[in-house]
Amino acid sequence: MKVKPLADRVMVKLEKNEAKTAGGIIIPDTAQEKTQVGTVIAVGDDKDVIKVQTGQKVMYDKYAGTQIKIDGVEHLILKMSDIIAVIE
Repeated sequence: MKVKPLADRVMVKLEKNEAKTAGGIIIPDTAQEKTQVGTVIAVGDDKDVIKVQTGQKVMYDKYAGTQIKIDGVEHLILKMSDIIAVIE
């Protein structure tokens, strides 16, 4: 399935958190904080507002966006204003 964000929206592939502590304790998914870092997969067509490019790692607001699953992989569709930093 192909998904293309519209206007000032960006699609981000979520990064998985490490499920173990340094001491080897496994943390269940329900107890983990959601990651706030992802990789830009697709961008909308509003080039005046969108300041990121495909392939960049970005940090975004904790409760931002709409979560979707494409071919079993978690993605998030965000507004450009919800992206707070580019990670280099």
